[in-house]
Amino acid sequence: MRIGELAEATGATVRAIRYYEEQGLLRPERTASGQRVYTPDAVDQVRWIRTLLGNGFPSRAIAKLRRCTSAEEVTPEQRAVVYEEYARIEAEYRAAAATKERFESVLAFIGEGPGRPG
Repeated sequence: MRIGELAEATGATVRAIRYYEEQGLLRPERTASGQRVYTPDAVDQVRWIRTLLGNGFPSRAIAKLRRCTSAEEVTPEQRAVVYEEYARIEAEYRAAAATKERFESVLAFIGEGPGRPG
């Protein structure tokens, strides 16, 4: 299938699919004239990439992972990538929670509550 067909089948944009290819997340075949040609498996691959991106995985982490159909297929290296990303998200969450607490302190100081305009 061509790139436009893959985009339509997955809901991704052509630009996003080209980005996935640039990042090494998707590897199309090429025709003799250099056009991209995707196998039917590319639909599942793009959906998987989009799911991981939607769950906060950066493309550099996704490039280190591969789709698995069971937990037994996951390598120790892949587990390490998932744990690293979990730790990164947890640190971002804690930083955001601390910022929220500081804002709440300011709101309390000025006599306002969260979500209540003056």
